[in-house]
Amino acid sequence: MTSSETDLVRVLEADGRFAPSPAAEQYLPLIEAISDAELEQFYRDMVVIRAIDNQATNLQRQGQLALWPPSRGQEAAQVGSARAARAQDTLFPSYREHAVARIRGVDPIGIIKLMRGISHGGWDPTDPANGNTRLYTLVLGSQVLHATGYAMGLNFGDRSGTGDPERDEAVIVYYGDGASSQGDVHEAMVFAASYQTPTVFFLQNNQWAISVPVATQTRVPFAQRSAGYGIDSIRVDGNDVLASYAVSRVALDGARAGKGPRAIEAETYRLGAHTTSDDPTKYRTSDEEKSWELRDPVPRMRAFLEGRGAAGSFFAEVDAEAAEAAEDLRVRTLALESPPANKIFDHVYSEQHPLMDEQRAWREQYEASFEQPTQNGGIRA
Repeated sequence: MTSSETDLVRVLEADGRFAPSPAAEQYLPLIEAISDAELEQFYRDMVVIRAIDNQATNLQRQGQLALWPPSRGQEAAQVGSARAARAQDTLFPSYREHAVARIRGVDPIGIIKLMRGISHGGWDPTDPANGNTRLYTLVLGSQVLHATGYAMGLNFGDRSGTGDPERDEAVIVYYGDGASSQGDVHEAMVFAASYQTPTVFFLQNNQWAISVPVATQTRVPFAQRSAGYGIDSIRVDGNDVLASYAVSRVALDGARAGKGPRAIEAETYRLGAHTTSDDPTKYRTSDEEKSWELRDPVPRMRAFLEGRGAAGSFFAEVDAEAAEAAEDLRVRTLALESPPANKIFDHVYSEQHPLMDEQRAWREQYEASFEQPTQNGGIRA
């Protein structure tokens, strides 16, 4: 174990063996209390979302989507943290948190609509069916400010830190190592620390900010950055779903109880491209990719479950469910229809706005300019 790994919370080795790191000792009672059904649910979550993710990537390659940000390799970090959140907590995703969104109730077709370019958001974040999951944010880091502002509101509204764990709320916000260089993230941490907001900053360090390696992004572990703001910070193996669940559970419980913000750096790896517009072979080596494939969170958890005696029929059932979910997504994606052109002006403001009315009228006039009268009085497009 290297010096950089001594503070890393890890429960499962890459081959699925239960071998907690020294930093994981304090979390063992929590991990040992996880039921067999919950453990199987963690695995099911990861396998199903990976199938959906692969299907969406294929759909983009076939021209059905404008863009797709794959999440392959980062399932454990997302599943563990999302399963650790309580129903009353609010989640602010970035744009790659497909597992998080699905666990909280968001229909994956909502993400497809966004990436197909036929929706501004994809789902209603105020609909209880979507589990307090805010919209994807493609502007790097801006959701971190939104999350902290929301968390400040929880404090001002006595919705956190009252001592009632069934009612108290917390916020968890997801962002990547690239976004961590944005000023928004640092400003959010200043406010979170100053106002002791119930915010959990969940950074998925997937080693690459598109083509920029983490060594260029930071000279120290990201967790040390947040600690510099006075925020309790922890590093976790992001490819270990049990470790991710445990540290997230403790961080959220602390934030909810009024102990101030927490920060988690989940060390993981983006096995695929940054987005379907990217070609990682231009800047990554195959040796590096292969080394991380050996730490893939899905086979790691499967090996752990097999070691506990999980039946082969369980894995077959999960594979069938994943295949069905992926096929369902394909069918519904191909059935999507383009919305009316003027829909682009809807929801820009919460209420009708004269600027939108002006732009809508201009667009209609512009479209009409292509219609030319014919000699016999008809209209020629």
